[in-house]
Amino acid sequence: MNALVVGADRLGNIPETLLGFGIHVAHHVSGRNASHQRKFTGLPSNTDLVILFTDFLGHNVMKSFRDAANRSRLPVVACRRSVCCVQKSLECLDLDKSRKSPCATCPAVKKFATK
Repeated sequence: MNALVVGADRLGNIPETLLGFGIHVAHHVSGRNASHQRKFTGLPSNTDLVILFTDFLGHNVMKSFRDAANRSRLPVVACRRSVCCVQKSLECLDLDKSRKSPCATCPAVKKFATK
């Protein structure tokens, strides 16, 4: 699975963490460039997932990439740029449909579902 990562100047350990989920960073956009802050028209053709690092992006940039992903019917993960946050977000996304999602067994989710 190929991912477009948006936000952060450097990714650090994030690519290794993503490889553990079978995700390859196909494209990385920092979001700082002025052209990224305007209306974004489309995603690269080989993109299967969009990861947005919320602590490094402005609202307009995030909205543009999220809208482009929604038009392409791609999953979007929005999280902070930390290995722990990325892992938790991807586990809740449940990319591997054969295993049981940790969010489905979470007591907090069950608590809200019964109300």
